[in-house]
Amino acid sequence: MAKHGTDISKRIRNIPAGTSVESFLIHGRHFTEKWDFRHHIIPPQSSSVTYRLDKTERGARGFQEYASGNAHKSKPIYIYDRLDEPTRGMLEDELAAFEGGDFCVAFSTGMSAIAAALGVMLNAGDEVVAHKTLYGCTYSLLTNWYPRLNIGHTFLDIRDLNALRAAITDKTRAVYFESPVNPTLELIDIAAVRKVVDEVNAKREPTRQVYIIVDNTFATPFCQRPLELGAHVVVHSLTKNIGGFGTDMGGAVIGPRELEGQVLLYRKDFGAALAPKSAWPILVYGLPTLPLRLRQQMHTAYEVARYLQGHPKVSRVVYPGLDNYPQLALAKQQMRTPDGEFAPGNMIYFETAEVDANQPENNIKVVDWIAQHAYTLTLAVSLGQLRTLIENPGAMTHAAVPEEQRLEGGIAPNGIRLSIGVEPAADIIRDLDAALALAK
Repeated sequence: MAKHGTDISKRIRNIPAGTSVESFLIHGRHFTEKWDFRHHIIPPQSSSVTYRLDKTERGARGFQEYASGNAHKSKPIYIYDRLDEPTRGMLEDELAAFEGGDFCVAFSTGMSAIAAALGVMLNAGDEVVAHKTLYGCTYSLLTNWYPRLNIGHTFLDIRDLNALRAAITDKTRAVYFESPVNPTLELIDIAAVRKVVDEVNAKREPTRQVYIIVDNTFATPFCQRPLELGAHVVVHSLTKNIGGFGTDMGGAVIGPRELEGQVLLYRKDFGAALAPKSAWPILVYGLPTLPLRLRQQMHTAYEVARYLQGHPKVSRVVYPGLDNYPQLALAKQQMRTPDGEFAPGNMIYFETAEVDANQPENNIKVVDWIAQHAYTLTLAVSLGQLRTLIENPGAMTHAAVPEEQRLEGGIAPNGIRLSIGVEPAADIIRDLDAALALAK
């Protein structure tokens, strides 16, 4: 199979030629301007809120850079944890290289990262065009809080490129979407969206350019790198697959150099910096094991999806790796590991068979049995952990979205979201089989 972006040394100086992403995520840089840790096998964890300054001029210069919005982390001046610190900086460097961005700024949660990515672009009177199906808290941000700031929003099916063209107005500054979409797993053709946005930007002043922001949490940069496909900015919830163990929250904004200073300034002023004690396990445990975990999870997800597809009590299964996935060609084009292997991810969406889908009796029976009796499935929100997690998005993660909007976005009352862990497929299927046996 052809290689795609395998050689990380092309992005990072002082990395041996031909180095794979997997080795880079384990070993990192043996020298970084954030910290010389050549004598540490494991990167050190800093634990200092404030830093000693050797002269007034150095402290003043650091504060001036951050206050102007022109700060860059390549040669940091450490002053105060909320501005910058070494452990978080090493994680940011690795994430930026992994995604192929010029910079990464890490935040305390995924939502704070989303708020920052949009916040540096949108002023009063601006608008964001977003896909009609969004994570519930992102939907709430756009509909509950932005109108108070006179920031508008338009929801539409961004897969319809003509509708996207029509929706972009002089007020539009951002096109925002998830791909794969949470929880329904449809894909947005990022390269096609970029062509539409380029048409718009060709007629605009540099200060009024439209930016494409993609939430890449479901795929992670191991399965998909939106910047290579045409996105301007990527956001992540590091709490999920990248963190991988369900122990620490975090978020990240990754993008072009021109936005770095503004994103750093936003983090400084709004105060949602990722703590070094949370950055360290993501750097030391999460990123190095991500390829191993996802390979196992994807193998299992395929087997579980095939099982669900053939079950009489399941009316619909959506998984990008199935042969009947409606956008399979796009999935195979867009969802690729750095080595070019097809990587459909570890998320499954399915719907239980019901007499009346609006009265999801079987759905509730299945999920409640799992909550009480299953061994390898856990009723819990979040995703990307070692354990397989199950939830009803309409009642849980997407409850902030009005019912009419949920239905229009394909989130059915009888829908179930599965985040596949690292357990063997046979064990997960055994629990699902016992649960589905209760369905009428």
